[in-house]
Amino acid sequence: MYLESAMPARTMTASRRLGHPHRLPPAPRAPAIAPAAPAAEDVCEARCIDQDRVERAHAAMPEADTVGALAETFRVLGDPTRLRIVRALMAEELCVCDLGVLLGLSQPTVSHSLRALRQLRLVRYRKVGKIAYYSLDDDHVRQIVDTGFVHVGESVRP
Repeated sequence: MYLESAMPARTMTASRRLGHPHRLPPAPRAPAIAPAAPAAEDVCEARCIDQDRVERAHAAMPEADTVGALAETFRVLGDPTRLRIVRALMAEELCVCDLGVLLGLSQPTVSHSLRALRQLRLVRYRKVGKIAYYSLDDDHVRQIVDTGFVHVGESVRP
């Protein structure tokens, strides 16, 4: 059952103005964006399957949950704040306060980012009294980030 009084005021005004108490005009549609056609050099010109190559690639594929875990790691590292925190921890073990001052961030922002990094075992902490010092969880994290920066450096060269 349709109750006009349950509609927001702006909606009632629009439907009354159009003379349709029960219908709103259709929402404007976003223009359809056609996918870009692949450049001729980006695709095979003839369809052929090399079954041996496909089977070797299939055998080398990790399990779906492993791929998902790595994708989540890259998603977390894709945040500039978290990446800056990891980069700082590559140089020195630091506490939340030190990271906040170094990066110009509030303590809650740093803590929130560290929590996400800790959940994926990218960083760890040790307590000294009331202070928690953070460091990289292992050298793999350093390798991932170093390799990423090397790659970016290669791609921005003139």
